[in-house]
Amino acid sequence: MKRRDLIARLGALGMFSPAMVRGDAALQKPRHGRLERLTLPAWRHVAERPVEVWLPPGYDGRRPHAVLYMHDGQMLYDAATTWNQQAWALDQVAAPLLAEGKLQDFIVVGIWNAGEARRAEYFPQAWLPLIEPASERQRYIDEALQGQPRGDAYLRFLVEELKPAVDARYATRPEREATLLMGSSMGGLISVYALCEYPQVFGAAAALSTHWIGLFERNEAIPAAALAYLERRLPPPERLRLYMDRGTTELDALYDRAQAGVDALLARKGYGPPRVVSRVFEGAGHNEAAWRARLDQPLQFLLGAKR
Repeated sequence: MKRRDLIARLGALGMFSPAMVRGDAALQKPRHGRLERLTLPAWRHVAERPVEVWLPPGYDGRRPHAVLYMHDGQMLYDAATTWNQQAWALDQVAAPLLAEGKLQDFIVVGIWNAGEARRAEYFPQAWLPLIEPASERQRYIDEALQGQPRGDAYLRFLVEELKPAVDARYATRPEREATLLMGSSMGGLISVYALCEYPQVFGAAAALSTHWIGLFERNEAIPAAALAYLERRLPPPERLRLYMDRGTTELDALYDRAQAGVDALLARKGYGPPRVVSRVFEGAGHNEAAWRARLDQPLQFLLGAKR
């Protein structure tokens, strides 16, 4: 296995993250705007970890802002602090777009992942009963999810604990249309899942390099479970805004059939542009540098100034 492929797989597993989830971990250093560490009074649904709020240049707490909730929060700003020396550089992409008037006012809530429990938190829990045969389902639960699926608890944390705390502390627009999600790989899965499980809370999501296959090889069982779930639980077309994409190298090279299946399902059910888009980036891999290079597109999809 090539080193870059091994790194991509380990990163998708969260293998390099356990040391990063300490509550006293150093704050990242964005070049634009500022970060604040959000302290919650209680953590009922998930293990404690850092939550950082990015406030754009000029934020003064007077004008309401949309809120973008992002997973894998420790990878968003500062490459000097990440396990692979890569970062989304979200502030460097977003600040110029804001200055040019291409985006609505927004803040970002970055939730650090749970390290070794990352896949257990980010895998859509309601897919599990749909994975066949049962032996494959149980093996996935035992091996990939450490015997304890936590996706539903993670969503309850977002909805019941984190969102109320953010809305209470910052100048936000709390309505669903201004409450948005973004993630990559497994973070893409949980973003789509949240949009389906809580359509009254979240108005749109962006899922980059979505890890539909659940494993590290093409398979039929997990993508089939995803399709069965989406068939039943997608919000109606007029209520759904969803951005999806994939690259064509590294792990992303394995997503072609699964993403095509999702695209076909959505088209058959009447979902399409401009509210639902799916894009392919030739030559792009499964890493923060690739997501940074195209980050302007999901940001403008979610937060375009005309919306």
